[in-house]
Amino acid sequence: MTQKHLTKQRFTNLDLPAPLLQGLVDTGFTFCTPIQAEALPLALAGQDVEGQAQTGFLLALMSYLIRKPPRPDRTVRQPRGLVLAPTRELAIQIHKDATILGRHTSFKTELVYGGTGYQEQREALEQGVDILVGTPGRLIDYSRQNLFDLKALQVVVLDEADRMFDLGFIRDIRYLFRRMPPPQERLNMLFSATLSLRVNELAYEHMNNPQVIRIESEHLTVDQVSEQVYFPANVEKIPLLLGLLKQSGAVRTLVFVNTKREAEKVEGWLRGNDYLVGVLSGDVPQRRRERLLQDFRTGSIPVLVATDVAARGLHIPDVSHVINYDLSQDPEDYVHRIGRTARAGASGDAISFACERYAFSLNDIEQYIGHKIPVHKVSEVGMVEPLPPIVQKSKRVRGGSRKRVDPGKQRRISALGRQRHGKTPNKKSSADASDGGPARAQPAAKEAQGQPTGKKSAGGKRKKKAVRAKRRSPETPAIG
Repeated sequence: MTQKHLTKQRFTNLDLPAPLLQGLVDTGFTFCTPIQAEALPLALAGQDVEGQAQTGFLLALMSYLIRKPPRPDRTVRQPRGLVLAPTRELAIQIHKDATILGRHTSFKTELVYGGTGYQEQREALEQGVDILVGTPGRLIDYSRQNLFDLKALQVVVLDEADRMFDLGFIRDIRYLFRRMPPPQERLNMLFSATLSLRVNELAYEHMNNPQVIRIESEHLTVDQVSEQVYFPANVEKIPLLLGLLKQSGAVRTLVFVNTKREAEKVEGWLRGNDYLVGVLSGDVPQRRRERLLQDFRTGSIPVLVATDVAARGLHIPDVSHVINYDLSQDPEDYVHRIGRTARAGASGDAISFACERYAFSLNDIEQYIGHKIPVHKVSEVGMVEPLPPIVQKSKRVRGGSRKRVDPGKQRRISALGRQRHGKTPNKKSSADASDGGPARAQPAAKEAQGQPTGKKSAGGKRKKKAVRAKRRSPETPAIG
């Protein structure tokens, strides 16, 4: 790992309380990043900060709470610090960092987010909290149940503010801000990848004359990221992907797609070609999401197929390759996708497929990042003839989501359903079975009279089976 992304400013040179310096020793951090070197001194001095990057806001938050006593009338259910995050994964990461940094303090830090652990989180809030980290929806839910209130809040941090707008959380954010003390009576910090007009408007409404910090490099993308783009036909994307994975060794590779359906399709092809793979999309249950991310971090799953839910806020170390199987339709999302590699000064590769469907996005992306992406020929990669995919059927479950079902189990379920609805023919009697009585004679008599027998011809059965098989199996990609 290189140190090019760091400054010469040491954390020990900042005015930090001793418990936080001990927490920094536990994390192994010594030098500040450029945004930390600019923003931390201001925040430590009690100045509101609006920053165009993510910084060490937890240090400023905890330092402020250590040095400023709580309000005299505060109760245990009134948090002193609040951190708002747009996604569950980002909230989990922030809480993890806060737990490590605050290990030598007396702060009780709690995490609330949707999708899992409703009762456990509820009970934790009932026991009291000092620093609360969470997503807007679950926070509002518990707030309306009077499990906590924000009347004694001293510090608030809004992380990934632009993402809050993108996900439609801005009304929830304003709802929470209106239930806090006035901006002049608290420390406010806002961080965003882009300081757009709507983000600045939010800061103007709910912050106390914030100091704007912009740390902009010559390029939006990290210098340590090696970018390249291929122009495959649609049927060449799977063979090209397999060829690239074979070349790289498939060590901690993120494959981004634009839709959940495409993610499941790519997963099927990779599983069919003997790759251990996971899928991270918006409707994956939270426990499974956490397990997938943990397996990906440890290397148990070398390939993770994801939609843009994983493009922001996740710190996954040592991601060697990011492959945009579907080129992003939003230039900002492209930057966040490839930002999953080359983290903390390391190097990485970002490979994009400008296919027939998404190639039109390339020009907007190049204009946004300020440079051309080097073009590589598809013929330069040893594309791999794919084996058939593993197609997993799914069924509807409560709540509208889909549950994966084993194909063999699906057939048994279907047969059981036919029996329950009376669609399975009754068993023949022993007399009919022994002498070929009415059960066999009646169709024969109808056939002799030229009447329909109700039986389907063998040719018709074979034709229908062929049609059904063609519908079920996806078209095998061809190598051009």
